[in-house]
Amino acid sequence: MSDPLSRSVAGGSPTSAEAESSGASRPRRALLLCNPKARNGGAAIDAVREALRAGGLTLVEPEPERDCCAVIRRHAQDVDLVILGGGDGTMNAAAPALVETGLPLGILPLGTANDLARSLGLPLDPVAAAELITQAAPQPVDLGWVNGHYFFNVASIGFSADLAGGLTAESKKKWGTVGYAIAAFRVLRRVRPFTVTIEHDGKRERVTTIQASVGNGRHYGGGMTVEETATVDDGKLDFYSLEVKHWWRLLALLPALRRGTHGRAEDVRAFQTTEVVLSTRKPRAVNTDGELTTHTPAHFKVFPKILKIYAPDAADRPGAGGTRFLPL
Repeated sequence: MSDPLSRSVAGGSPTSAEAESSGASRPRRALLLCNPKARNGGAAIDAVREALRAGGLTLVEPEPERDCCAVIRRHAQDVDLVILGGGDGTMNAAAPALVETGLPLGILPLGTANDLARSLGLPLDPVAAAELITQAAPQPVDLGWVNGHYFFNVASIGFSADLAGGLTAESKKKWGTVGYAIAAFRVLRRVRPFTVTIEHDGKRERVTTIQASVGNGRHYGGGMTVEETATVDDGKLDFYSLEVKHWWRLLALLPALRRGTHGRAEDVRAFQTTEVVLSTRKPRAVNTDGELTTHTPAHFKVFPKILKIYAPDAADRPGAGGTRFLPL
């Protein structure tokens, strides 16, 4: 795979700074794409449009297509930014085109969990999020990468991948974040430990686990936290492996998993890195931001500050300024 950072810098579309410097000659043009299948895909769209136009944006709204990357690439020369309405899956699907074109991203959180929006400290109200896009500066963020697939939040093998496979779009739309809990309970009773080889930073470890996760952002899974002070712009991946002997141990770990303090537990392996390879005897599915996209062996990397998103300043986001893995 060629260097995506080089492509984003060399893309033919104007950068945000160039667009803002030319603001006196023409209004900024925004490509607005909303996923109608998102849980809140029809929420307050007219009010969102009004807020964006009131903030000085001219909206370009092509007919919806299944392949959002193709739409972004086709309009890249004609717009200054991309605004996506949807959940984490929508953002994940658009990542390749955003990297290639170098266009900054505005997020309208219309999904079920909206974990990326939470990691960035964005308003979860779509109209407030639209207003922020017109007022905030685009902030650089990292992207995780595994076997050619980008991810914003987390990539996992094991329990989370099994959960992603059992969580339908219909259940997410009907039940919201409760759907995650319902599906998790069904999957949890049949989860079985497996062996994975972990290679990172010159080390090679073989462990038995029920889940191995590689986080780029802070939040994932509708309320879980990768690590208590993880951020989307720290240039690091946060790895953890749940090496528990019985499924019911996950119930005891649940509060720590929600806070991001599970790295302190004796049966949880956790570390930071920039690159890691996970191998299993038989191929296992890899879940990236809620979608099954590849299989082991899985090669993970981080691409620091490869993308820009309209968001509050980094110092004002969740997790800023914390300390990692405090002793018990």
